Amino acid sequence: MFMQIHNWMEAECGFVLLLMAIYWITEVIPLSMTAMLPAILFPLCGIMSSSNVAKEYFNNFHFLLVGVVCLATSIEKWGLHRRVALRLVTLVGVNPAWLLLGFMSGCAFLSMWVQNTSAVTMVMPIVDAVLKQILKANEEGYSGEDNPTLELDEINNCTAKNKEALRYVKHGDSLLPSGDTGCQRGRMLCKAMCIGIAYSSNIGGITTLPGTSPNLIFAEHLNRVYPDCNSINFANWLLLCLPISVIMLLMTWLWLYWIFIGSDFKFLWQCRGEQSERERAVKKVLEDEYKKLGAIRSQEIFTGVVFVVMVLLWLTRSPGFIPGWASLFPHKSNYITDATVALVLGVLLFIVPAHGPSRKYGKCMERGLLFTQTLKANTKSMISWKEFQASMPWQVALMVSGGFALAKGAEESGLSLWLARLMTPLGDLPVLATVTVACLLTTTLTEVASNAATITIFLPILSPLAEAIHVNPLYILIPATLCTSFSFLLPVSNPPGAVVYGYGHFTTLDMVKAGLGVNTIGVLAVLLAMATWGIPLFSLDTYPDWAPTFNSTTP
Repeated sequence: MFMQIHNWMEAECGFVLLLMAIYWITEVIPLSMTAMLPAILFPLCGIMSSSNVAKEYFNNFHFLLVGVVCLATSIEKWGLHRRVALRLVTLVGVNPAWLLLGFMSGCAFLSMWVQNTSAVTMVMPIVDAVLKQILKANEEGYSGEDNPTLELDEINNCTAKNKEALRYVKHGDSLLPSGDTGCQRGRMLCKAMCIGIAYSSNIGGITTLPGTSPNLIFAEHLNRVYPDCNSINFANWLLLCLPISVIMLLMTWLWLYWIFIGSDFKFLWQCRGEQSERERAVKKVLEDEYKKLGAIRSQEIFTGVVFVVMVLLWLTRSPGFIPGWASLFPHKSNYITDATVALVLGVLLFIVPAHGPSRKYGKCMERGLLFTQTLKANTKSMISWKEFQASMPWQVALMVSGGFALAKGAEESGLSLWLARLMTPLGDLPVLATVTVACLLTTTLTEVASNAATITIFLPILSPLAEAIHVNPLYILIPATLCTSFSFLLPVSNPPGAVVYGYGHFTTLDMVKAGLGVNTIGVLAVLLAMATWGIPLFSLDTYPDWAPTFNSTTP
């Protein structure tokens, strides 16, 4: 009975949904252009007017994205990411295991605040440079005892022929001869480091709402579909997802170490002994890289201050358990969002001069020239519009807009209600089983479609599903959103994987082998969180007042 579509608008909107899903998965046209289909097809089908569709293409999500990208542009421009990553790596040491954890932790931390692709783009040149300089240090012939914990030292014993083969490996060619164990171990470390960077960017991205596109899409979808829901904010999302990220990062680190480097985990409980001469040499390479950055500059300090202030304002705006600073504006507290904070500080980066006024500026002022003219001519802001424009992910912005328009069309046409009725029988399953199915579906689809496209397709479907089975929508939407970021199997599954794959240190088969384990770790970690600390954090065991009551007998 529920399989029948009662009017043509439901069928037409369903056709648009399927068409966009196919186009997003196959990428027959650019993803951002697929997002334009609702603006073309909804008016033609009589689902929504053109002006109403247009309203869905720019909203609060885009303001938040603009502010975050402004900060990310400043971080990358002034090299703050290099300083943070190298400092962290020099602190953890030069043992391959700790070196891997150091780079993964640095990339995950950056990915919490900038887009995943940006984090990988920032960290990978450092990783590549460090690996090359370690190889160079070995080639220079540092003397010292054989050190089994630092397996890179055996690369020094490679013949010239094998070194040539190692260069071929960088471009993804055949394996090295099996007898060259030193070169093989060095190559395995390269694989672990590069794949670890790709994975850690996705793992870190789920920790904060602005960390990755699916999180932002979910937050905006919640604001639009459930406007009375105030359960999701920066603070409680961090409380839920930070433990998930830590668990995933540590387990992924051990998993990559086991499959690529070795099965000896004695380093976890053994005290570090005196470093060999070769270890000291490799450590010096890393320290020299850090020293090349020079003393910390005022621009880096200011960018760091803006970053800290932005995070603190996000955390304290409306933490939930105590009144936040938004309560200082009692009549306007609902008007202020995280996007407001991000925009204010983002605009500040266009106003504050990077170097301060010059002497020429002072002389011009004495001559009576206009303040604005001399300021523009003789000062340089922290970031420029051209730099921001180059960093702004316009494709993501447009694709997300298409998803919002699609969701609105599904609501207006009645497709969402039809799907809810169709899914009512799932209420007979245990809630955790339904959540597991949703996680597996999104994790599978995100391997062949972009993360943003996957969550955009599933949100309009999962929301009515939760209403149909009378389950708190957050119980299904949150884990599905998190699992959308678990595209670990293929280099083409997400931009970070593609960026790292371009360095040529590993093959697709290497990533599939590693990704199967990391996908399993991720889904289990999410299910653990939702079944334990997620329940009291979001009151998942009760059906909320802000969600509509669904009646399956409604005609």
